[in-house]
Amino acid sequence: QGQVVESGGGLVHAGEALTLSCAASGFGFSHYAIQWHRQAPGKERELVAGISSNGNGNLLYADSVKGRFTISRDNTKNTAFLQMNSLKPEDTAVYYCRAIMGRSSYWGQGTQVTVSA
Repeated sequence: QGQVVESGGGLVHAGEALTLSCAASGFGFSHYAIQWHRQAPGKERELVAGISSNGNGNLLYADSVKGRFTISRDNTKNTAFLQMNSLKPEDTAVYYCRAIMGRSSYWGQGTQVTVSA
């Protein structure tokens, strides 16, 4: 059974950085695009960043995180990352990793990121 597991969330002050990890197992990770989504309390889940299966394609970022967040992946380790710099209180949310290839998709359970002012 395939799965992805996020880690690296926590409580930080505004302006600080965090790196989230997404560890995959049980499926062909290198064939799947990876997306990071987030959901803040009372808000809909939103796409934050995306990267192609081989990591060499165009990277996708939400306007709200461009220039601050960087998505990457290491297919040799079946792991994807979201480097988050200059964090703001409005970045507070549960962050989810999604692996997607066509109709096949795996979601993680999420990791909480809280940014205090």
